[in-house]
Amino acid sequence: MAKLLKSASIFGGWTFISRILGLARDVLFARFFGAGVMMDVFKVTFALPNYFRRLFAEGAFLQAFVPVLNEVKESGTEAEVKSLVADTSGTLATILFIFTVIGVLAAPFFVFIFAPGFYNNPDNPQAWGLSVELLRWTFPYLLFISLTALAGGVLNTYGKFGVPAFTPIILNIILIVFVIWVSPYFEIPIYAASIGVFVAGIAQLFFQFPFLQKLRMLSWPRWGWETSGVRKIFKLMLPGIFGSSVAQLNLLIDSAIASMFAAGSISYLYYSNRLMELPLGIFAIAIATVALPRLSSQFANKSHAQFSQTLDWSLRAAFLICLPAAVALIILAGPLIATIFQHGEFNEYSVTMTRYSLWAFSFGLFGFVLVKVLVPGYFSRQDTKTPVKIGIIAIVVNVTLNLIVLALFLTGKWQTAPHAGLAAATSVGAFVNATLLYRGLRKTNIFQPEAGWMAYLFKILTACGLMAAVLFFLAGDLNSWTSVGAYERISRLSMLIGAGIGTYFLVLFVLGVRPHHFLKH
Repeated sequence: MAKLLKSASIFGGWTFISRILGLARDVLFARFFGAGVMMDVFKVTFALPNYFRRLFAEGAFLQAFVPVLNEVKESGTEAEVKSLVADTSGTLATILFIFTVIGVLAAPFFVFIFAPGFYNNPDNPQAWGLSVELLRWTFPYLLFISLTALAGGVLNTYGKFGVPAFTPIILNIILIVFVIWVSPYFEIPIYAASIGVFVAGIAQLFFQFPFLQKLRMLSWPRWGWETSGVRKIFKLMLPGIFGSSVAQLNLLIDSAIASMFAAGSISYLYYSNRLMELPLGIFAIAIATVALPRLSSQFANKSHAQFSQTLDWSLRAAFLICLPAAVALIILAGPLIATIFQHGEFNEYSVTMTRYSLWAFSFGLFGFVLVKVLVPGYFSRQDTKTPVKIGIIAIVVNVTLNLIVLALFLTGKWQTAPHAGLAAATSVGAFVNATLLYRGLRKTNIFQPEAGWMAYLFKILTACGLMAAVLFFLAGDLNSWTSVGAYERISRLSMLIGAGIGTYFLVLFVLGVRPHHFLKH
């Protein structure tokens, strides 16, 4: 598993840099736009193309494309692989272009569906018109970023994980530039961020071209719906649309209901979700991304024992890194939000409200992680139907809980931070999804966990418990963070993070966990 760990480290390293820049971008958003109407509108209009991106890019499409591409790569010629890439990219580009035109023209419809609270809202009269105009700038991002993800899937299949992991950095750099230097020229500054999204989509796509050319996989796209490879990809993709994007759909549902709450509710969910996605993006997505081509190859070669070992390794890696991350997020929610976001328009009240939703998201972080790690176990076997059935169950659970929260709000029984209830519902849905995915894999003979799991979990939980005690003792109350300057917050938070990481890994070392024990799995 050393090669898999190396690939995950490369992908995770670049993703870490991207997430840090993304965090810097969000700090600027908080400083310039705060947690009010403008940020609510931008969050919705940026979330919509990102949601569809999960369907056409990182989600169902990529999960279907990589196994089929890998199958052709293993059994066919280079010309056949190149032909499949050309056919798939041309077909996907055509479909996405049509869908993008529809999205731009029907922007009012999409805003009404995913943010009904903006329509005819006397408290925020500008939200509706502004959101429609901004969506027409951000929606084309879907076309560019989906084709970028296709190119990344080709590179990943050939073991080139660094370039696709680096590419999101371009988005963050461009948005930072537009927020700082372009937004002052606009009467409504948030316009600059939306235009920046459009520009970043084009830049990310063109950045991939030289690397595809180096692999001799860059060719003119062509319509290829009639080819067997393309039909197979889209056949696998269609049922997987829900299966691989349940978490994102749940978040959109959260935003739709939150648009009916007080101004800022969508922003609180956005900022807290961004912090929750930091460990999710760096570790879980890195593990899942590098595991999918490996699992696809092992399944295609009928290497069932190795397939099971790769899944087992992925789960061990998830527990090792993401469980302590979830614990740390719960305890350090207030200090993190105050240190990172409490500047300019983002005040103490915004810190408190965002902390509520981060607590709720943090409880579900490990559920989100497990979903990311387990879904490739299905898609690598070209089984997209099972995750979709499970995903629908998770969505039903989440929507039911969301409606309960909304009913409590409308009847006046939950007026303080009802957005936190939406985050909690999403977390519950994630755990339902992960539990059913795991049970489904265990029922198959192809995945059997290796020995030693109970001892492994005991050591990790012990280390997490002691780390939590240290962090809780050192953190103090929220007022001690919101009432001091930025530099003091940064130094205290750095000390806390260092103490937490040191405690966790020291306890693991004392309990006998060594790197070579992990590598052998």
